[in-house]
Amino acid sequence: MAPPSFDWWAKESHRGTPVVVKMENPNWSMVELEGPTDEDFLIADNSPGRARDKARGKNAKQLTWVLLLKAHRAAGCLTSIASATFGLASAVRRRIASGRTDTENSAVKRSRFYACLKAFLWLSVVLLCFEVAAYFQGWHFGASSLQLRYLWTTPFAVRGAFDWVYATWMWLRVEYLAPPLQFLANACIVLFLIQSLDRLILCLGCFWIRLKKIKPIPKQTSSSDLESGENGYFPMVLVQIPMCNEKEVYQQSIAAVCNLEWPKSKLLIQILDDSDDPTTQMLIKEEVHKWQRESARIVYRHRVIRDGYKAGNLKSAMNCNYVRDYEFVAIFDADFQPTPDFLMRTIPHFKDNNELALVQARWSFVNKDENLLTRLQNINLAFHFEVEQQVNGVFLNFFGFNGTAGVWRIKALEDCGGWLERTTVEDMDIAVRAHLHGWKFIFLNDVECQCELPESYEAYRKQQHRWHSGPMQLFRLCLPAIIKSKISFWKKFNLIFLFFLLRKLILPFYSFTLFCIILPMTMFIPEAELPAWVVCYIPATMSFLNILPAPKSFPFIVPYLLFENTMSVTKFNAMISGLFQLGSAYEWVVTKKSGRSSEGDLVSLVEKEGKHQRGVSVPNLQEMKEEITQQEKKASKKKKHNRIYTKELALAFLLLTASARSLLSAQGIHFYFLLFQGISFLLVGLDLIGEQVQ
Repeated sequence: MAPPSFDWWAKESHRGTPVVVKMENPNWSMVELEGPTDEDFLIADNSPGRARDKARGKNAKQLTWVLLLKAHRAAGCLTSIASATFGLASAVRRRIASGRTDTENSAVKRSRFYACLKAFLWLSVVLLCFEVAAYFQGWHFGASSLQLRYLWTTPFAVRGAFDWVYATWMWLRVEYLAPPLQFLANACIVLFLIQSLDRLILCLGCFWIRLKKIKPIPKQTSSSDLESGENGYFPMVLVQIPMCNEKEVYQQSIAAVCNLEWPKSKLLIQILDDSDDPTTQMLIKEEVHKWQRESARIVYRHRVIRDGYKAGNLKSAMNCNYVRDYEFVAIFDADFQPTPDFLMRTIPHFKDNNELALVQARWSFVNKDENLLTRLQNINLAFHFEVEQQVNGVFLNFFGFNGTAGVWRIKALEDCGGWLERTTVEDMDIAVRAHLHGWKFIFLNDVECQCELPESYEAYRKQQHRWHSGPMQLFRLCLPAIIKSKISFWKKFNLIFLFFLLRKLILPFYSFTLFCIILPMTMFIPEAELPAWVVCYIPATMSFLNILPAPKSFPFIVPYLLFENTMSVTKFNAMISGLFQLGSAYEWVVTKKSGRSSEGDLVSLVEKEGKHQRGVSVPNLQEMKEEITQQEKKASKKKKHNRIYTKELALAFLLLTASARSLLSAQGIHFYFLLFQGISFLLVGLDLIGEQVQ
């Protein structure tokens, strides 16, 4: 019979820490590792010394297994990282091979803006080579230790031709290059602080609104009888849906407005179709006829001469003779889905408030979690509506009309001159003119209207170009009228400095100049310095404030900060083109829709197939499903492609070159910012964010 000390290994072998190891070729992965139980430390032998030896041997064996598994797991992680890196590299190669440049025609002359970026890039590459050679020659001067007297009196300053050239270069940058660069940097820092203060004040105003629970309250009305209008406030309302070649979303928008809760005799819907595609025209016209057969008061209008884009379309519709019978007009873009009670929650604010011209609702997004690009857009727009629009609406009774999901008093439109085709931001134009005529606005943060975000970077970029070039066009046109208007000095100051200059001109100017040009240049001219709080702390604080209205997006705070700086290239270029009336300022490209809203609406229709709540019969549902199936088949045959954005790529290499230079002067936080910002520019330049386009 074996002694007790040997029985422990023979009989208790099932005890201990069970470890299950799974071999996944080529990696090891640990599936389960249980902790020790109380039984693992129970020793049968009463000898203290032998108990300690047994426990020590057992614990050593457990520790060996744990360390071995940790090593296998680390090896697997390294293998995964390597494979992911190779996968990313192959994706980049494929995109470069099949990508198209951001110019539609290769024969089109490149912009001067891109030429300037290339000049900065080549200059930085030359200077980096120069600085690396000087570093190995023993030139280790930083901005704080460089003194010209010391430079010219040291023996090595005249050791050779290279030393003389480098000493001359240092003298030139100290005497002639650093002072203007530092002056420009200080000016941008001042603008940065002013804009950050404005952003902070807006956030405090939003906090005050929430603390005091301030919200516009409409007059109480009874809505017991919608059709007759008795005991309620039911004025004549016109609903307009301007659209242009948007066959992906026309069904859901038409269905949504036809289901608005309002007396049918007091509601008329205009479908303002500017499509130049005959198939799209036929589909939209057929959809209108379907709803007419469902007794909806809806008309179809198509312009032969499509002048003035959306403004011309709305202006043409307002010239109809029957419009004079209506008191209010609600406007929805083609991808917007108002809830059935939209008019019931907006129109009552006009009752007994004759100075009110506009009631604007908030946007919500059906595809905000679709990809990283839509998540970052949601952060921006959540701040815009929750903070900017709400605070300006409560404290100033003025904000920029968003072009859709709003209700206008028709008398106010006529009083300020109606829709004009002079800019690509007709919504902001008419809002400014109405404000100059003394009209007031209300923003309803609790009334939402569903819509769709651009899912590809190309569509988002074109949208942002129009949104940032148009305000500068409008500023040139409206400045004399603002100065001559009879509104108060404070309202003039708000319009000129805060509304136009600070938020539409200064913001893209300093964002691009400070972080994309001055910061990398200070790496090659270290005598001009940017403090760490400018590079890191204040931008991080502002990003934190921007993301507060969308708290679920906090994990994306760093990508948001980097992406906003990346978008400053497009916004700066658009701002310059609008300010100086360049050709691209007049471009109008309809934002591409994916039709996700209409797909979701179709699902709800199928679920309620036996009911007519959406006004579509079962045969029509079948037609819609067949049509979508055909569209999906056609889309699958089309090859998707990405674009190579030359401006973003040029800035990516400029920033990465500057990050390499920052290593020579040991500027830690500057290096990390330049590195990650350069990588973000590289990803955007290769169109690796968002969806590809067909």
